[in-house]
Amino acid sequence: MTHPFLDLAPLSASHFASIEDRVARLLSTEQDVVITQGEALLPLEGAIRGAAGPGTTALNVITGPYGETFGNWLRDCGATVVDLAVPFHTAVTAGQVRDAFAEHPAIDFVSLVHAEAATGNTNPVAEIGEVVRAHGAMLYLDAVASVGAEPVLPDAWGVDLCVIGAQKAMGGPAGVSAISVSERAWARMAANPRAPRRSYLSLLDWKERWIDGGRRALLHAPAQLEMLALEACLERIEAEGLRAVMSRHASAAAATRAGALALGGGLEPYVREAADAAPVATTLRAPAGADASELVAKALATDPALPLAAGGGALAAEMIRVNHYGSDATPGVVHSALAGLGAALAEFGASVDLEGARRAAAAAWE
Repeated sequence: MTHPFLDLAPLSASHFASIEDRVARLLSTEQDVVITQGEALLPLEGAIRGAAGPGTTALNVITGPYGETFGNWLRDCGATVVDLAVPFHTAVTAGQVRDAFAEHPAIDFVSLVHAEAATGNTNPVAEIGEVVRAHGAMLYLDAVASVGAEPVLPDAWGVDLCVIGAQKAMGGPAGVSAISVSERAWARMAANPRAPRRSYLSLLDWKERWIDGGRRALLHAPAQLEMLALEACLERIEAEGLRAVMSRHASAAAATRAGALALGGGLEPYVREAADAAPVATTLRAPAGADASELVAKALATDPALPLAAGGGALAAEMIRVNHYGSDATPGVVHSALAGLGAALAEFGASVDLEGARRAAAAAWE
C-alpha cells in the first residue's frame, strides 16, 4: 500500500543542516541553531537543566503558566530562584527586572517567556535584554508563541538561549522545535557538572557530536515527517515574507480586539493594554455571570473549526482565547470567531452588535 507519508528516503545530515540554516535566517542569528526532535518542551527543559545548577541564582519572570513551569525546573536543578510574578492581564517591564537585580545582585540567569499564548500577553524582550546584559546575566527566552507573529531577534536582544516551536504563528508541525545557543551559553553548560549528558535532554551532545563534528553525522534518526513539514513551513514563510506574516498576525490581533469591544454583551479584552497584547492570540474576559468554557462550547457546537478555546485551569471560567495564528490569521477567521462568540452570547441573553463588530474588525485590519 502506497502513501505519501510512508516509505520516505532517509533524511541526510546535509538536508538536516540546511533546515537548521533556514531557522537561523528566520531568527537573524549567527548563533548555533540546533533543531530538536520533539515538542518545544524538550529544548526548554534541556536548556535550563544544561545551564542552571546549585550555583545559579535565577530571576524567573512569571507572566503565565510557562513561567511557573520554568521556576519548577530551576528549583529542581538546585538553583536559587527569585520569582517575579505580574498579573496575567499585563506584561512585565524592564523597570521591574531592573528592580529585581537591585534587590538580588547575585542573579546570573533570567528566564522569560516572550509571548504567552495561554494568557495573551507579550513581554518587551528588547528592553529587558538591555537590563540583563548590563548585569552580565544570561537570558533564556521561550519564543515558541511569538516567532512568526512578532520579531524574535536573539543576537540583537542579547538572548543566550532562544527556543522556538513551529506549531503556532509559523503554521508548522508541533513535533519539532529549535534552539539558538550563544557561545557563552555553551561555555556555561560545559562547565556545569550537572548538565545532561548522553541524554535526550542534552544540548551538549548536539554541540560536541553534531556541531563540533561539522554537522556530518546525526545523533539519531531524525523525525522525517516533522522535519519535512518544518522545511515546508519555512519555505511558505520565505515565500510570503516574514514581515508580511508578522503584519498579518498584528492585524488579526487588532481586528479581534476591536471587534470584541464593538460586539458588546459584556465581552472585554483580558489583557488590558493593547501594547501588552500578543499578536499570536487574543484573550477575552467573559461577561460577569457567564462561564467562558460554556460560551466557547456553544460557539464550537455551531462551528467546530472556530479557533476558540477556554482558558486553562483556573482561567477556564473567565477567559476565552481566540487563536488567530498561522493560517488562521486572516480577516475571515477573525470575523467567524466574533460571529460565533456573538451567537453564543445571544443564546445566554446578552445584547450583541454583530454588524458593529464586523465593521470594527474590518476597520482595525485596514
